[in-house]
Amino acid sequence: MEMETVKLSQIVMKWFPEMIPFFRQSELNSMIVLRDGLNILEQDDALEIIQYSICEHQSHTLLH
Repeated sequence: MEMETVKLSQIVMKWFPEMIPFFRQSELNSMIVLRDGLNILEQDDALEIIQYSICEHQSHTLLH
């Protein structure tokens, strides 16, 4: 399987669609590189990616 680049919104929509209203559009548009592609991504890994993305966006907000 080769790497796949997806938007965070695709990951959220696949595993946690109820969380969409809690994200800013800029967060949802974040590009994520998945080593094995979206079809192989498991729920626990998706949650870890989402948590990391939230932390990244918060740290950028605090720095500005």
